[in-house]
Amino acid sequence: MTLLADSGTPGTYTTVDPRDGSAIESYPVDDAAAVRAAVGRAREAAAWWAAQDHAGRKRVLLRWKSAIARDAASLAQTISRETGKPESDALLEVMLTLTHLDWAAKNAEGVLKRRKVHAGLMNYNQKASVGYEPYGVVGVIGPWNYPFYTPMGSISYALAAGNAVVFKPSELTPGTAVWIARKWAEVCDEPVLQAVTGDGATGAALVSSGVDKVAFTGSTRTAKKVMALCALSLTPLVAECGGKDALIVAADADLDAAASFIAFGAFGNAGQTCVGVERVYVDKTVADALIAKVVERGERVRVGGETATYGPMTLPSQTAVIAAHIGDALERGGTAALGGRESVGERFVEPVVLVDVPEDSDAVRHETFGPTVVINTVSSVDEAVQRANATDYGLGAAVFTRSAATGRRAAKQLRAGVVTINSVLGFAGIPALPFGGVKGSGFGRIHGADGLREFSTPKSVAHQTSKAALNLLTLERSHKDDHMVARMLPMLHGRAK
Repeated sequence: MTLLADSGTPGTYTTVDPRDGSAIESYPVDDAAAVRAAVGRAREAAAWWAAQDHAGRKRVLLRWKSAIARDAASLAQTISRETGKPESDALLEVMLTLTHLDWAAKNAEGVLKRRKVHAGLMNYNQKASVGYEPYGVVGVIGPWNYPFYTPMGSISYALAAGNAVVFKPSELTPGTAVWIARKWAEVCDEPVLQAVTGDGATGAALVSSGVDKVAFTGSTRTAKKVMALCALSLTPLVAECGGKDALIVAADADLDAAASFIAFGAFGNAGQTCVGVERVYVDKTVADALIAKVVERGERVRVGGETATYGPMTLPSQTAVIAAHIGDALERGGTAALGGRESVGERFVEPVVLVDVPEDSDAVRHETFGPTVVINTVSSVDEAVQRANATDYGLGAAVFTRSAATGRRAAKQLRAGVVTINSVLGFAGIPALPFGGVKGSGFGRIHGADGLREFSTPKSVAHQTSKAALNLLTLERSHKDDHMVARMLPMLHGRAK
């Protein structure tokens, strides 16, 4: 935990710059009472926000988006300082995030408005419709690796759907959360979006505070704890957890493109990406060529300094996990085509490419969350798919092939929430696409129409406009009506088509 106790002010903590350990700023450790107070304010604001209708909310959300965009450099600096990533990466994160906010604001009405539903022949006298209403108050618990993009995937869509939000960021990146909450206050006087800061206890208090839904992003282990707390009050949960994403390279793939995307997916953001590339399965006929190209790109990576490709490990303790995975892979017979044990420093980790690693090793089975990648050979795309699916995770996957048919077939067979063909993370900038995982990678969806509905409750309305020919909804049905039901049943449902 990258926290320094603030001995001068009880109930606060100080964040540090992961690049050098220097202190950044102090924040309160909000206790259960503070969290409940924030949720109480949000409850009142939620009623006001819901009453604004879609057009009113759209206007406020687009003003908020514009205010963030005009001050994006400041936000990028905050993200960079808290995470250690280059400011250019942080600025890209801001741009991608605002793309989603824009889409959510402009499409919420079309997705969620009440629409007619065909009532069916037997219900000719009924008018039916379905619409979507906000939950009320949504509690969002966000991660530190993408402290703006990831939680805003829940925040943007929850707000657009008409909910108020109380946001608890990672204890490593509270400044980003406080920044966006302050920016909200500049465009809206109502506390529709608030940030609470602190450690795991603050997050637990938010889950138990009476919010109407929880959106969590983090490890599978922590998600289970959050889910257990939600179960006590039957609070619904959407969970986006870890991944061990696989990338498949067919014999006919463009190896230069594949190698560039592997390097980007494996080493970008120091490997601290839940849908990054951690495993590669390549056809044995092109394996040597691909490995050489990935190594070449890894050798050009610059770690640390003003021209760094990526920064340090934001969570310092992660270096021990990375070192353990590398050591286990090598001890089990794998080899290092680039780097090795010596690549892991106190704060920074150089790129590591491991090959021929046993499938039961930690580096293949468990999330490493560092700038390492395992490249193993296979005899076919079918074998690659089988190995890719042999994991407890199911967040993302990728396939590289010149054959559209092969790509579509593999995408259909892969057990993952999102599959990219001939790219990595290509979906991240497409706001209409829902995002989420299967298996140990979580459940529920953010982004797209499904993301808007995720933070809404459907309400069905049936309106009887005239008396029914058959009076069936009564305790005093006639023999005639019962006889007609007996005759009509086989006519309506007895024939298979």
